[in-house]
Amino acid sequence: MKLQRMNRRALTLGALAVSGALALTACGSDDNGGTATGTSSSSANASSIKCDNAKGQLLADGSSAQKNAIDAWVKAFSQACGVQINYKGGGSGAGVTSFNQGQLAFAGSDSALKPEEVTASKQVCSGGQGIDLPMVGGPIALGYNVPGVDNLVLDAPTLAKIFDSKITKWNDAAIKKLNPSATLPDLKIQAFHRSDESGTTDNFTKYLIATTPDNWKYSGGKAWQGKGGQSAAGSAGVAAGVKQTSGAIGYFELSYVGDGVKAVSINTGAAAPVAPSTESATKDIAAAQVVGTGSDLTLKLDYKTKAEGAYPITLVTYEIVCDKGNKAATLPATKAFLTYIASEDGQKLLSTIDYAPIPDAIITKVRSTIAGLS
Repeated sequence: MKLQRMNRRALTLGALAVSGALALTACGSDDNGGTATGTSSSSANASSIKCDNAKGQLLADGSSAQKNAIDAWVKAFSQACGVQINYKGGGSGAGVTSFNQGQLAFAGSDSALKPEEVTASKQVCSGGQGIDLPMVGGPIALGYNVPGVDNLVLDAPTLAKIFDSKITKWNDAAIKKLNPSATLPDLKIQAFHRSDESGTTDNFTKYLIATTPDNWKYSGGKAWQGKGGQSAAGSAGVAAGVKQTSGAIGYFELSYVGDGVKAVSINTGAAAPVAPSTESATKDIAAAQVVGTGSDLTLKLDYKTKAEGAYPITLVTYEIVCDKGNKAATLPATKAFLTYIASEDGQKLLSTIDYAPIPDAIITKVRSTIAGLS
């Protein structure tokens, strides 16, 4: 199963590398995170896309956690509609900032807009405001590289102490207690975190704050606050650091697990530890509550779940767009692209690349909201 997942990801990324270069040339960007034209992995999927007068180019930026999903969606959409989309994947913080400066057609963020960010968006969205549309779900995997350890179980208190430099060796008594049958080496822990402002950081630390506040006494947010450790930019940077460093652990979406990086299972208090997967993340996201108002569909996740088979460290990436006042030049393409990625075909694609589709009750509301964008 793991090998199949790795092979799928390798094939997807390999194809996207070629198509991405074309998009970057067309869009005049020197950012190597762009995507675009190329053949769809499924001609049937591409033929079902409704272009609805979409044309031109779209510039977007934000969550690196969803970038592999955006790349796959862009490939299919661009092949069907001829629209060039450059999604930089520079992090949630960068995406929200650029959106509120009027530079983007839409942004991706693993954290919903804060009240002050909504206020700022009103300067860009003429007669409207920025809204959050949940589009991509998935587990935040704790990837590790510890020689000789193929299965590793951790819990919230232990994770908090690891990422706050209070547990510094892999053979620490707290880790031994959770893994009595494992041969844990006397090896220094190298904990990697994000150097950029990141919704993945925000969601991971929300989990720590909710489940073990005595061990994680920080306020949380997109910027890393724990003590010590090593930093890297983007999910790809953290994953690369873990892969290249013996004794390393870091947090990133599931599609970066593999090729020398294994995933931690979480002891939630359920009967058995839970490994990150699209299925275990969907179980957690299905229990989320919509807490946004009006057209906004912000979700509240249950980080403290003890439900059997529910993975507690999940994130939902939102596409941020104006509910009203979108630029006339980019509105048709923006609506068409968002309509596709929220469609049944678009959401089905997620589970093939290690993301979790948004549950039906929520994505139905997303589709209705997209239809009313103006």
